[in-house]
Amino acid sequence: MAQIQLPLPKAILFDMDGTLVDNMHYHHIAWMQFIAAKKLNIDAETFERDYHKGTLIEVMARFFPHLKNEAALRKVGDEKEALFREIYRPHIKPIRGLLPFLEKLKAKKLPIGLATMGDQNNINMTLGELGIEHYFNATTGGHEVERGKPQPDIFLKAAEKIGVNPADCLAFEDTQSGINSAQAAGMEVVGVATQFSKAQLLALGCCHAITNYRELKFI
Repeated sequence: MAQIQLPLPKAILFDMDGTLVDNMHYHHIAWMQFIAAKKLNIDAETFERDYHKGTLIEVMARFFPHLKNEAALRKVGDEKEALFREIYRPHIKPIRGLLPFLEKLKAKKLPIGLATMGDQNNINMTLGELGIEHYFNATTGGHEVERGKPQPDIFLKAAEKIGVNPADCLAFEDTQSGINSAQAAGMEVVGVATQFSKAQLLALGCCHAITNYRELKFI
């Protein structure tokens, strides 16, 4: 299959879950187990439609409106993320072609950043288990912004950390909220087809869509 050829950007920003690793199914399992353990009586469809958006703190505030301070919301959110790590750790692997793709970016001396709604523990586990921490000039997690995706905050902060104008960054994303977030920050987006088809990703405004990183080449 012919590779997609793209002009070399000034920097790359990656989402993590569903973009570096195909793990959203394990997040869903963890969410459903968490909801059941907390006896929240929320089905999967309702959760995705009404609760699953923004930062972890924002999600927990919808679950537990009686918890009024951030520390309490973060504590209960940490329970869910710890459950996710326990479930997912034995299954972690990179999306096909990711490691040689990162090596090629490094050889071109491109600044690389991470912009994920995951927390620092999830970032540490994912990058650590894959052995790819050294490729990233900076990482930005959901715990570092007040407004989650689809707001542009996390991509703007990630671009600031690597010292590159947001409009000069190319983002890699897999979800509608992530695509909207990067676009709102002024970035072009390559869609990674773990949640949506390539056609759906292009319809959401991605400049290109891939199923794995072997499909893409910078010129």
